[in-house]
Amino acid sequence: MAPTAGSGPAGPKTGILQRTRPDRRVRAALERVADAIVHTAPRVPVRDLATLRRQFPGLGPEEIADRLIAGAVKGSATVGAGIGAAAMMPAPPAMPAELAAEIVGVASIELKLIAELHEVYGVRAAGPARQRAMAYLGAWTDERGIDTAKLVSFDAVLGGPMRRRLRQQVLKRTVRNLPTLAPFLMGAAAGALMNHRDTRKLAERIRDDLRARQVPWDALPPAGEGSAASGGSEGRTGAERAVDAGPGKGGPAALPPGDVPPGGPAGLPPAGQPRTER
Repeated sequence: MAPTAGSGPAGPKTGILQRTRPDRRVRAALERVADAIVHTAPRVPVRDLATLRRQFPGLGPEEIADRLIAGAVKGSATVGAGIGAAAMMPAPPAMPAELAAEIVGVASIELKLIAELHEVYGVRAAGPARQRAMAYLGAWTDERGIDTAKLVSFDAVLGGPMRRRLRQQVLKRTVRNLPTLAPFLMGAAAGALMNHRDTRKLAERIRDDLRARQVPWDALPPAGEGSAASGGSEGRTGAERAVDAGPGKGGPAALPPGDVPPGGPAGLPPAGQPRTER
């Protein structure tokens, strides 16, 4: 008797392929979105504390945080409304790209917010800009403040548990953003409302975590010290530190034009005196 579909050697194999192929496609799609977020994170412009204090003069940490959250929530809602309006007339082939664009766009806004909230509360990530971006990406993935004692490298994001958590976060966002694709501008309203709610919820969760570890502004080290990303000497080469040091910043004291050290350079007499033969 010939084996029927779903029985015998061919049956289970066909069933496994039917189950795994969609899973692989979903996994590949999530990986592409996760890759886009990872490579976008270092390019997100982030204002440091000094810049924020200049742009919001006279305001304290809580007031600045309120302004940052309000701006991010508005931007996130705008992205949702824009994607929803673009999906007004459903085009199934374009739906995955529209969802991916919304997730990456909202993630960029939220990453900027997370980084600037860390600046405002004095819990800035250590290391150069790229490493700080990966730390804030970890905070976005886990929906909590960073651990300043734990450095996050680019390689750690590309593989391992953090990569798996990032993929799960992207999947969760994808499922939540599906109503954005509703037709006839219903998706625009749904996208704006859901992104507004989700970004505010994430911001308040991060903010509560940072409040518990807040460092007062007057207790922070002066800008430019102790961090390579802020212009300090940590993580920089000796040549870079010497060039940046300049006169009066750790290098040898500069002399007025025409003056030379006592004894002259390389044993030569001071300028203006004849050289005597020995």
